[in-house]
Amino acid sequence: MGIKQLWHRLGSPRWFFEMSRRWPLIFGGLALLLLLTGTLWGLAFAPADYQQGNSFRIMYIHVPTSLVAQSAYIVMGVAGFMLLVWRMKLADMVLSAIVPFGLSMTALSLFTGAVWGRPTWGAWWVWDARTTSMLVLLFLYFGLYALRQAIPRQETAGRACAVLALVGTINIPIIKYSVDWWLTLHQPASFTLTEAPSMPMIMWMPLLVNVLGVYCLFGANLLGRLRLEILKREHSTQWVQEVVTSGRL
Repeated sequence: MGIKQLWHRLGSPRWFFEMSRRWPLIFGGLALLLLLTGTLWGLAFAPADYQQGNSFRIMYIHVPTSLVAQSAYIVMGVAGFMLLVWRMKLADMVLSAIVPFGLSMTALSLFTGAVWGRPTWGAWWVWDARTTSMLVLLFLYFGLYALRQAIPRQETAGRACAVLALVGTINIPIIKYSVDWWLTLHQPASFTLTEAPSMPMIMWMPLLVNVLGVYCLFGANLLGRLRLEILKREHSTQWVQEVVTSGRL
């Protein structure tokens, strides 16, 4: 299949629905396996940190949720751009499907960060650049959810959410580079693609496994919600009625 043909097919909710039938189950199974492995490895077998003791173990939840919360918003920004430029219906469905998961991941990131910060910084919350920009991300997710609910006309709501999602992506590099641009209490990235990890393998490997696990969870959630969104919006079409009648969900 050529790129041009694939691009045209992505504009077809029916094609995506039929093509992605097994994907939520596959990603869900991978997420379960990876998260069980990484969490058990990190909590039971990784050694305590020489400075933070056992409190560092919240990292195995905090870091993956933080990364996925930001990645989910980037995906929404791309979907918003595609909707505004090419009026792709599937892009609007992606925007709608991501918001609940992204919102929950951002809230969980802030909560686990507060739990980690209490023994480390001596405070549940500090207004440094990283935590404040993550709070802004949470407000952006809330704004997208509220905007979708406030505008009754679906097409208008989709375009408004696309603009907000696209504009809000400017916050993502601020979150990422805040620890480099400003003096903050927040520690630098636990690992990057360009540098060797600063912690031993037995500590960063379970973190990597959990990061992959949460990304798979994101994939499973997005695909499952996207398929439901397609059925909801295309319910009056003949192909959806045939799918429902035949039970090929």
